[in-house]
Amino acid sequence: MTSPPVLNSVDMDKLLLPLLERLERKDFTLPLLPKVASQLLVLANDAKVTVSQLTKLIQQDPILAAGLLKTANSAACGACRQIESMQQAVAWLGLNFVAGIGFALSFQSNVFNDRGYELEVRALWTYSLTTGFYAKVLAEKIGQNQEMAFLCGLLHSIGKFFVVHTVNEYHSTSAPRLSWANLLTLMDQSYVEIGRQLADEWNFPVPVKEAINFHQRPFYHLATGPTNGAAITCLARRLATAHLDSEAISIEALQALPVVVALKIPDETLKGILEIKDVIQSQIDALVV
Repeated sequence: MTSPPVLNSVDMDKLLLPLLERLERKDFTLPLLPKVASQLLVLANDAKVTVSQLTKLIQQDPILAAGLLKTANSAACGACRQIESMQQAVAWLGLNFVAGIGFALSFQSNVFNDRGYELEVRALWTYSLTTGFYAKVLAEKIGQNQEMAFLCGLLHSIGKFFVVHTVNEYHSTSAPRLSWANLLTLMDQSYVEIGRQLADEWNFPVPVKEAINFHQRPFYHLATGPTNGAAITCLARRLATAHLDSEAISIEALQALPVVVALKIPDETLKGILEIKDVIQSQIDALVV
């Protein structure tokens, strides 16, 4: 089998510049968010949402409902009895966390065109979910909004999925497919700007927008929101990378990270986070579809 061509810098510019120009002109077709995902995003930020409202919405999507029940019954959630209904799942997991998890599950299904790159995009989702779960744990440890931190981690690199989607939309089926290495280069150069525009178009919460814009070091200092979502996401990315690469990371290495200093995370807290890898993995396994 012939390997996908590796493009030189001139060829890459020919792909990247039109993509960025279309973004600037808003001359591109945004995929529609699934109805349930869009409504869950709204409910995740509604302090007045009720169990009944959330349950009714989730039950509109049988696949989503099944995924949430699987999550609620996973070993990570520590349920002492079988959870058999959506009402029980919401009561056990909490309203906002269910909304965030539901959004993640719903969003994975048929939003972006990943034709030909299914395994690679699945790996991107795994990384996003891992970042989200570490962000949630970090937020809990430093007294920030856990559900919002999860969304920040989950969606910080949403622009990468749109790069794949756009390349597929404009790519001739008769032309050689781009290598994943080429797509990664395109992503690295454009995903933050693309993510910013997606967040505006889809009306993401302000903390998520900040995480998209400022999750890279040292830009998290530019975020002004009180949730520390950008800084938490920056650190969660580092933890997610170590987790997925089976990399041993020491307390000393974490202590040396400027973002850890900025968040003022105690050594014992860092140690505790490193000890929950199996818990994080079981949560990931329950959600990757």
